[in-house]
Amino acid sequence: MASSRQRPGILTKRDITQQKKTDEARELAIRQIINSAVVSEQVVDIFDAAGLDKPNIGILDDAFLAKVRNLPERNLAVELLERLLEGEIKSRFAGNVVQEKKFSELLANVVKRYQNRAIETAQVIEELIEMAKKFRAAASRGEALGLTEDEVRFYDALADNESAVRELSDATLKKIAHELTVNLRENLSVDWSERESVRAKLRLMVKRILRKYKYPPDQQEAAVELVLQQARALGEAWSAA
Repeated sequence: MASSRQRPGILTKRDITQQKKTDEARELAIRQIINSAVVSEQVVDIFDAAGLDKPNIGILDDAFLAKVRNLPERNLAVELLERLLEGEIKSRFAGNVVQEKKFSELLANVVKRYQNRAIETAQVIEELIEMAKKFRAAASRGEALGLTEDEVRFYDALADNESAVRELSDATLKKIAHELTVNLRENLSVDWSERESVRAKLRLMVKRILRKYKYPPDQQEAAVELVLQQARALGEAWSAA
């Protein structure tokens, strides 16, 4: 008489069907989280929705990134990292024209290569995780540099020019960033970007500060435009303060 007890390790058709439903529900839960608005600075509930232990940490924390790296749904892990980085770039670097452009282009490049099948899923996950670490470091540079958030933005605008970084010391770039921040904040009016006379006055002021610190002459025009572009990004916040 055959035993009705199932042998260990043998999956019945019912077990397989149930497992498939569980996997589909898990993937649906993850996709719903990815498709919803991801709020930066908050812990994403993806692990809770997927029936996993949810880490009580920030979204760019190493432990969080390790959890994402080990998600069985590899394609969904890519989507999750892409959405998280995209949201963080918009929120953390909204007022930093250099860093926002830099990381937006990096993210777009990786995603494009992935979509074109130029890199495998595992590789794109690793690249996105490395990007998240660089992003985290860039977002917290102010304290290390001894600069305010606004000063860091102008520092980045000045340091975007490689020859300036080579020719000037870091201390000099910091001094320029500080002086630009103070002077621009004092002289920006609400409608400055719409008045040519005011823009001309600010342009001359920026040029004078750059010449004072011997900023590379061949790169001054580009630096002035980038500094004013950065000032425009901060103008509304400064006017409201």
